Amino acid sequence: MATLSAAGRRDAESRDYNANLAECPGHQLLATLSDKWVTLVLSALADGPLRYSGISRIVAGASQKMLTQTLRKLERDGLVARSVTPSVPVRVDYELTALGESLLPVQRAIKTWAETHIEDVATAREAYDQR
Repeated sequence: MATLSAAGRRDAESRDYNANLAECPGHQLLATLSDKWVTLVLSALADGPLRYSGISRIVAGASQKMLTQTLRKLERDGLVARSVTPSVPVRVDYELTALGESLLPVQRAIKTWAETHIEDVATAREAYDQR
């Protein structure tokens, strides 16, 4: 029976850890929610439905490709609903679902915490960088 070297054990433990992360609900959703475009799109839709062009104006700096990918990701995760109205031209609206709306208080709490503690974080970063 072969025994694993220390490096082999670390590699095996790392694979197990990464496999567990992939199955962890918190990790799965935090990976999506930590994306800056996701946060900005959710905030843009907080006040009600918008067309793509409206979202694009609010989320300045996002390329068309990035904004489209972000909206698809949010729709896939059930946070945003896309509705198509057959007209000329076709009208497409995006709005938060009930699930997406339930995320807004969490997002606002994180924003409030960041605004309250940014000075503390800046001070800690400066002290760290001086060491």
